[in-house]
Amino acid sequence: MTESQVSVEMLDVRLLINGEWVSGSEGNRLTIIDPATNSPCGHVAVASERDLANAVAAAEEGFNAWRNIPPFQRATILGKAATLLRERAGDIAADLSAEQGKPFAQAKHEVSGAADVIEWFAEEGKRCFGQVIPGRTTDTHTLTRLEPIGPVAAFTPWNFPVSQAVKKVAAALAAGCSIILKGPEEAPGACAGMMKCFADAGLPSGSVGLLYGNPAEISNYLVAHDSIRCVTLTGSVAVGKTVASLAGRYMKPVVMELGGHAPVIVCEDADLDLAVEQLVKMKFLNAGQVCLSPTRFLVARKIYDDFVSRFRERAVALKIDAGDNPEADMGPLASQRRIESMEALVADAIEVGATLKCGGQRLERTGCFFMPTVLSNVPTEARAMNEEPFGPVALIRPFDTVEEALVEANRLPFGLASYIFTNSIQTEAFLTENIQAGMVAVNRIFSSNIEAPFSGVKDSGYGTEGGTFAIRNFLTEKMITRFVG
Repeated sequence: MTESQVSVEMLDVRLLINGEWVSGSEGNRLTIIDPATNSPCGHVAVASERDLANAVAAAEEGFNAWRNIPPFQRATILGKAATLLRERAGDIAADLSAEQGKPFAQAKHEVSGAADVIEWFAEEGKRCFGQVIPGRTTDTHTLTRLEPIGPVAAFTPWNFPVSQAVKKVAAALAAGCSIILKGPEEAPGACAGMMKCFADAGLPSGSVGLLYGNPAEISNYLVAHDSIRCVTLTGSVAVGKTVASLAGRYMKPVVMELGGHAPVIVCEDADLDLAVEQLVKMKFLNAGQVCLSPTRFLVARKIYDDFVSRFRERAVALKIDAGDNPEADMGPLASQRRIESMEALVADAIEVGATLKCGGQRLERTGCFFMPTVLSNVPTEARAMNEEPFGPVALIRPFDTVEEALVEANRLPFGLASYIFTNSIQTEAFLTENIQAGMVAVNRIFSSNIEAPFSGVKDSGYGTEGGTFAIRNFLTEKMITRFVG
C-alpha cells in the first residue's frame, strides 16, 4: 500500500483475552470517530468486570508459561512478531491514520519503527544476567539472578497508539513477563493490529492481553489486583499521579511517562535556518499532540524578530489535510475537545497581551482541523505558558541573557524534553548541565531511538522506556548466598 492508496474499512476492534479476540461479555461498544470527517469509522468493544477478571486469570497462566521459555527462544518468537508487524505495516498505518488523524506517511513510520523496538528488546532479553559477588570469607558464595517481576498492567495514550504501546509490551515480554495492555479507546484499531502480531507469533495464550472500556474502572481493577506486579503508564500528569498513588497503596512498582512543556532556548549565535527548519517540523508533528513537542520558544532578543518572521512563514506554508492526502504536512486534531481547548488557550493568551502572528482558529471545513498557530510576546501568566497545550500552538517570547532563559525553562514542574540552539560550546555546557529535563536536544530535534533512554524528571514522571535500563523495569533481583565450606 502506498500513501496514495490509503483505504480503510469500518473497524471492528475486539478484546484480546486468553488468546481469543472477543466482543466483551456484555456486548457493549464505543464508536470510533475519524477526526478528519467527524464521522464514525468503526467500533471498539468495552470490557466488563468479568472480562477484566478473565484477562488477569489468563495473564497469570500466560506468565507461568512464558517465563519458563528460555530467553533465546523468547527472542525468536518476538522476532516473528516484528516480522509480522512489518508485513502488515501498511494496513495498520491506514487504520492509524483514519482513527487518529496523522498523515499516512507518519503513521507508516510509526508502525515500522515499532518493529525495530520489538527486535531491540528481544535481543536485550538475552542479556539479562545476574552477577557473582566475591565472598568475604572463602566458605561463602554470593550471587544474584534477574527474574521477571510478574504480570504487568500497561496503559497507553491515543497520540502514538502503536509506538507508545510497543515499548511497554516488547520490554515486558522480553523480560519474561506477561502483560495486559489497556489501549486507547480513541484510536484502538492500530493498537489492536500491533497486538495481533504478538498473538500470531506464537506466544502462549494469556501472555498478551488487550482491553478497552472505561479507563478508571480498568485501572482501578488492574492496579489493585494481587496478580498484577508492575504498572506502566504513558499519559497526563494528573492521570499519572492518580495511578501512581493507587499503585503505591498496593506496593506496586510503576513506570510513569507523563506530560511535558518543552522549553526551546534559541541563542543569538544559533544557526537560524537550522533552528527554524527543525523546530517547525517538530512543533507541528502530529498536530502538536506530542509530549516532546517544543512549546515555550525562548529566543535571544537580538534575533527575536527575525526568528518569529521566519517561523511564521514556515508555519503558514504547511499543508493541512486529511491523513490520506500524501502531500499533507499536518492532519486534524484528535477530537472536537482538542479544538475547543486550543481556542480557549489562544483566546486567553491574546487577552493577557500575546500577539497572534498566524492561525488561532479552526479551519472552515468538516473535521477537527486547527490552523498552525504562532503567538509572540506571550506573557508567562498566559494559561498556555503553564498548561501543556498539546496542540499546534507555538508560544514565543524574547530573553536578554542566557541565565534569564534558563530560569524560565526551569520554572514549571514539568521536565521531559528541552531544546537548545547555539554554536557556543560554553553556552551549550552551561545549559545542558543546568536545565531540568530528562532529555536535551542540542541543534536538532528528537528522533525515536529505542537504544537511548526516554524519561522525564519532576512531574514528567520517572523510569525509562528506552535504553539498556528499560527492561529492568520488569525484572527483580534475587540474591542467593550459600555456605560452601
